[in-house]
Amino acid sequence: MASTPRGEPSEEGVEFIHEEDGSITARDTETGVASFGDTKAEALRMLAEALELHEGGGEPVTDDDLREMGLDPEADGDEDLPDFMR
Repeated sequence: MASTPRGEPSEEGVEFIHEEDGSITARDTETGVASFGDTKAEALRMLAEALELHEGGGEPVTDDDLREMGLDPEADGDEDLPDFMR
């Protein structure tokens, strides 16, 4: 197993942040991608999923998926946006 000697910064790794609400944030130090959970293990599982999506993994969202979420795939997206976002 490789490791970084103490005192030398590493670009790879995970930083854990204990939040005030009791949750734990896991942040990938190389990409900055982060996720959270109630435990370190859960935060790591969620981070692994977020990293997979960040790197292009996962399945694309289909029109049927959007309809199941109550969204109109034909909408241009401006209907419900505040004026400053249009």
